[in-house]
Amino acid sequence: MKVIDQKSFLDTFQYFDKEIVVEIIDIFINEYPERMAALKKDIELLDFNALKFDAHSIKGVIANFVAPIPQQLAKELEMKGSENDASDLNRIYAELEIYGAALVDDLKELRPDFI
Repeated sequence: MKVIDQKSFLDTFQYFDKEIVVEIIDIFINEYPERMAALKKDIELLDFNALKFDAHSIKGVIANFVAPIPQQLAKELEMKGSENDASDLNRIYAELEIYGAALVDDLKELRPDFI
């Protein structure tokens, strides 16, 4: 499953120094498990302020990679945090896990193009 709009991704990063692109990809891949664990904890504790913050943070990072589905799911979690709405949190998180893992796979596939 591909979640990155590859053409838009390449258009976005074509003028960047390739080392910077690799660094951005590596940072995301390395931080991704911790970010997802934070979201899961926020949901388990129903800590809406933390959920809003953590979801907003991951949404912004995902936006860099032109991956609309995981970005939208992170936005939904952010909105749930803003509205103190516990409905569907586990479903949205589960979908974000699936599409987030696909995003990581896409990035690993694109990374060699910048080495």
